[in-house]
Amino acid sequence: MNDEGRSRVRATSPRRAASPTTRVAINTVFLELLAREASAVEFEGPVLAARSAGIGAEALAELEEAKLTALKVRALLRRRAKREAELSALFDTAGDLAGLRDLDAVLEAIVHRARQLLGTDAAYMTLHDPERGDTWMRVTDGSVSAKFRALRLPMGAGLGGLVAQTATPYSTADYFADARFRHKTDIDDAVLEEGLVAILGVPLKLGTRVIGVLFAANRSVRPFTQDEVVLLGSLAAHAAVAIDNARLLQETRNALEELSEASRQVNAHSQAVERAALAHDRMTGLVLRGGGVEDVAAVVTEVLGGSLTVLDDAGRPIAGDASVLEGTLDEETPDRAESEQRSAPRSTQRSARKPARRSGAGRKEGSGQPPRKAADVIADAARSSRALGRTVWRGNLLVASVDVGAEPLCTLVLRNGGQMSDADHRILERAALVTALLLLFRRTVAEAEGRVRGELLDDLISRPELDGLADRARRVGVNLDADHVVVVVRHGGGRERAAFWASSQAALHHGLAAQRGDEVVLLLPGDRPGPLAKRVATELSASLGHPATAGAGGPVRGAAEVAAGHREAQRCADALVALGRAGDGADARELGFVGLLVGEGRDIGAFLTSTLGPVIDYDARKGTALVRTLTAYFGVGGSLSRTSETLHIHVNTVTQRLDRIGQLLGDDWQAPDRALEIQLALRLHRLSG
Repeated sequence: MNDEGRSRVRATSPRRAASPTTRVAINTVFLELLAREASAVEFEGPVLAARSAGIGAEALAELEEAKLTALKVRALLRRRAKREAELSALFDTAGDLAGLRDLDAVLEAIVHRARQLLGTDAAYMTLHDPERGDTWMRVTDGSVSAKFRALRLPMGAGLGGLVAQTATPYSTADYFADARFRHKTDIDDAVLEEGLVAILGVPLKLGTRVIGVLFAANRSVRPFTQDEVVLLGSLAAHAAVAIDNARLLQETRNALEELSEASRQVNAHSQAVERAALAHDRMTGLVLRGGGVEDVAAVVTEVLGGSLTVLDDAGRPIAGDASVLEGTLDEETPDRAESEQRSAPRSTQRSARKPARRSGAGRKEGSGQPPRKAADVIADAARSSRALGRTVWRGNLLVASVDVGAEPLCTLVLRNGGQMSDADHRILERAALVTALLLLFRRTVAEAEGRVRGELLDDLISRPELDGLADRARRVGVNLDADHVVVVVRHGGGRERAAFWASSQAALHHGLAAQRGDEVVLLLPGDRPGPLAKRVATELSASLGHPATAGAGGPVRGAAEVAAGHREAQRCADALVALGRAGDGADARELGFVGLLVGEGRDIGAFLTSTLGPVIDYDARKGTALVRTLTAYFGVGGSLSRTSETLHIHVNTVTQRLDRIGQLLGDDWQAPDRALEIQLALRLHRLSG
């Protein structure tokens, strides 16, 4: 206990019963000891100081009671901290085990972690041998005896044999003095040679079947607590699953290797033809069923393997693995070209050589040219592919690109480390043609539908008095009688891409979209403007590659309310930009008191309800004075004592009321932003009577 704490106790230690102020001081001393994690001995300091000050018996008893309570809290906190550390270590162990695939590595990790978690001198594991009907020592950590590491435990013999037989955890603080176990000479000799005294064993179970036993042991007398038994049991449960997974994975690998070899020998000759026929049939079916670009990419990767990336006319990824554009790429491919020509039939070797020479992909070995950016290499390959009308290699990437006239439409990039036959090249080329057709069709439909939806939304904003607006909306699947949200997006460039994205969102969600000057306007179903604005800002920012700021208005219902919602959404977007929140989305309500300045109609009632409603309602129901207390609290600068003087109540009553306010408004009600809004709401509440 420091000098300040002793002084506080002396200053508040009269010879009569402790006053409320004295109790607060005493409690503060113990709280300070708890806060700095003082030792148990230091908690005697306040009591000794009080005795020295001549405190009365009743006050001293209260001080002793406070000390005991503080020590209980300290013990509870230490137990919880220890339990938290154990659970965290157990969670880390589960993650480590899940990432291991080799059985030996899994077993060693389990035993090592068991020794760490329980802080024992040794840990080991025995596994069940179904042929011999016993368990044998599989792996140890901290063992020094060769005889112990070679030990086998019959069922029911020793502690481990009993655990394996009964599937129940057993522990002993002194193994040799424990008569519960059936001691055998060879087992006891091995344990004695290892020097083990205290042993804890838990079963490794899969369902009801015991596959082994996990042990933690000490070379001195040590009782194992129930928490330690539970902890090792939890580790054993994870370990059993990891062991079985590793075993099954190894068996699966072995079986797959055998099956793969057999399949390769049987199907090597017909594999290319079968893949080509399958790809042709499936891509034809996709077009007829109205499939999309992602479906074509899935077919290609399923038939050819590897990973496929689909790029649009500007070289941006629209499907597949976008990481292909990252980093650098070595363009040299002589080893691939030579290996493919050697493996291909003689009739196809000539056709396989020609593309390599025409595409310029096969530079001389040892040319010494440094790797280039992957995106630049792919762009060059796409231009070569369009000029040649076929696929080209770049490093380990096979590229096929399609254009219409002089306008590129799409590029397919296949990353595949294996050999590719001529038929595989034709599959990728056909997939590029199908993708181009789908994109052309999508573009045509989107442009036509986008014009219709854009004109309708423009009329709703500019000329809401026109007749037939509701009928026009119904024809494109929009019900204006339902709640809608108007979203205005400031995107700062990329008008065509922003307009296309907005048109797609409108079609997908049965809404409307229009490009008006430098802003995109959407009318989407919903009654939650704030979250919708945030989603639009996030998704459009990701699509454009730079921040897009979205303001929302509404909800609106009917053609006549859309224009007002649009004005409010514009003001919200302008406010976000002015506040430096580019790339964010919000509505007038989420902007707080700023929303009163930008919101349509200045909805003070809604602002009061969202900011102070729970407190006002509580006062109305219970007849309390929380609003008055809150006003006084802020009026005196947040001082508890001055608030109590203003209201003529005890400071503890003020504290209780503020606690109740915290429960109603949330723990962050005194944060600067929230406090400012609450004070403004209190002022408006008072002015509104």
